[in-house]
Amino acid sequence: MGWFWAETAPSAPIAPHRMPRGSVEPPPGCPMHEKSTPPPSRLPENASTPQGACPYVPPDTPSPAYTSATALQSPPKQGLLSRLNPLNNMPFELPNSRSSAQSQDLPVSRETSTIPKGDGSLWEYPSPQQMYNAMLRKGYTDTPAEHVESMVLVHNFLNEGAWAEIIGWEQRFSRGIVQGYKICARGEENAAQDLGQEDILDTRWRDREVPPPKLLRFTGRPGDMTPKSQILQWLGWVWPSKFATSPPFDRHDWFIQRCGPEGCHEVRYVIDYYEGDPEPTGEPVFYLDVRPAVDSPRGAAERLVRWGTDVWWKASGGVVREVKRMEAEKKAKEEGGKSRWSS
Repeated sequence: MGWFWAETAPSAPIAPHRMPRGSVEPPPGCPMHEKSTPPPSRLPENASTPQGACPYVPPDTPSPAYTSATALQSPPKQGLLSRLNPLNNMPFELPNSRSSAQSQDLPVSRETSTIPKGDGSLWEYPSPQQMYNAMLRKGYTDTPAEHVESMVLVHNFLNEGAWAEIIGWEQRFSRGIVQGYKICARGEENAAQDLGQEDILDTRWRDREVPPPKLLRFTGRPGDMTPKSQILQWLGWVWPSKFATSPPFDRHDWFIQRCGPEGCHEVRYVIDYYEGDPEPTGEPVFYLDVRPAVDSPRGAAERLVRWGTDVWWKASGGVVREVKRMEAEKKAKEEGGKSRWSS
């Protein structure tokens, strides 16, 4: 779920991605998941272009007949791509004013996320009014306005959860595979404790020698199943008692700037969004599957290291060994205290 938002200026509001079905009744599909690919830039390397801008780029070799006068008489046509922000493939302009079709006023303020952009500022989530306008724009007129605020809260919560998962990956592997293996060797629970993660939504960056990651851009791909999610569906068909699960209701690709001892480079993360059985109280339950994309041997190695070390730690009795070690340390402290007291 996530579609933030690209700019803080009023000219850059964005509309939300597909929302899951929970205790509220969101629309069946994301109103803004239009696939589009920004055209390659033809500007020279030293050109100055504001981040997130989609300027008109003239042909590389204009014809001799093309003059400034002709340009004034025949301005370039503004197509769809020129109206999309390349950071998230969303329209630059989306109204934040009340629609004549809605039954009640909706908040127009936008919440700031904890997720840094490439320029160091923070991404912003869409306002409930922007989300509602986006739905109307795409033809989803059956969504009650009173449900939109709840949908925005779920949308923001899931994006924060996805970012916390990415922070966990980056804290393990930003310094390389070897360091990542050392962190992961004693299983997931011990790794989280060693990294100082207090809960699953902890997004604090604790490595003072390595810059924190940044979300450069992202794209929603709800119609494209990842290979992993497709395999899980096949396994569920063959072995329903163990692997049966609904397909993900959304998919995102997030492009992260990772900085480490060897410099900075871009890492693509794949996120599958699943909806689980609701709580007895009726509250919706969601699951996120966040992992580096297998774009390179390094991405595959990171996934193998984190998954394999946790499986091996549990299968080889690492948990039992850890409990025995803690009991031995506790006993040694108690005996040491008694000996000091007796002396």
